[in-house]
Amino acid sequence: MSADAGRPAFVDLHTHSTASDGTLAPEGVIEAAKRCGLTALALTDHDTIDGVHAARAEGDRLGVRVIAGVELSAFQDEHEVHLLALHLTHLEALEKRLSELRASRYTRAQKIVEKLNALGIPLTLDEVLQQSNGGAVGRPHVARALIARGAVHDFRDAFVKYLGNAGSAFVAKEHFSIEDAIAIAHEAGALAIWAHPGDGGRRERLERLIAAGLDGLEIRHPSHSSEDIKRLQALADFFNLVPSGGSDWHGAPDGSRRLGIMNIPAEWLQQQDERVASVASAASAARTD
Repeated sequence: MSADAGRPAFVDLHTHSTASDGTLAPEGVIEAAKRCGLTALALTDHDTIDGVHAARAEGDRLGVRVIAGVELSAFQDEHEVHLLALHLTHLEALEKRLSELRASRYTRAQKIVEKLNALGIPLTLDEVLQQSNGGAVGRPHVARALIARGAVHDFRDAFVKYLGNAGSAFVAKEHFSIEDAIAIAHEAGALAIWAHPGDGGRRERLERLIAAGLDGLEIRHPSHSSEDIKRLQALADFFNLVPSGGSDWHGAPDGSRRLGIMNIPAEWLQQQDERVASVASAASAARTD
């Protein structure tokens, strides 16, 4: 498959927009994908699908295929796990579950602001919400508000001092179990992909996720070393998991997480399409038995 004659086709299956903590509107993400020469892109905002319809409309206009997705946070024992639900089809049913998560994000932001106030930083929740631009609010928006106020120098400063797990204003988020997150993905007609497992993607943990219904692994991600990629590819092959990958792009024009940087082959998307069709066919057959 090629984008142009003699040119390989690439996709990016992990991106974010202003619907969560990205810096470009969904339409802007698709425009950037077109400029990069990507043939397809998955929009995977945190705990929201609010940007999907706008992204699809822009994709139709520009000839870029848009895969509906969402990135969910979950826990396996004490380990936080991010799950990409890709190829969403039942958006309305999913929205009810996601609205609960967004409400918990709002409450968390309130608690973080209260802690910052107690530390002598007069940040307001309104300042944080302005940074989220109506999207799902998260710690990056608090960081941006702190930078705008001059309370910290940059993102790293904000997370080291206040927002990271060891920060003085840290508030843990409410979360699903990984089993719940996988079930939510499947209820929405999506594939459940373990996002950026890195060196935590060990066989013992993976086998438990497979038992819960995991469909695939994000093999290529900017945080993965070449050794991680080789090991994850071998695990995906051994367990018959679909491959995935992406830049985890949030809008930066350059750097290690710029759009399309992971050179995800369109063949990986084709494998996902085939798995989606296979699952749908099996479900249809089960209903007629």
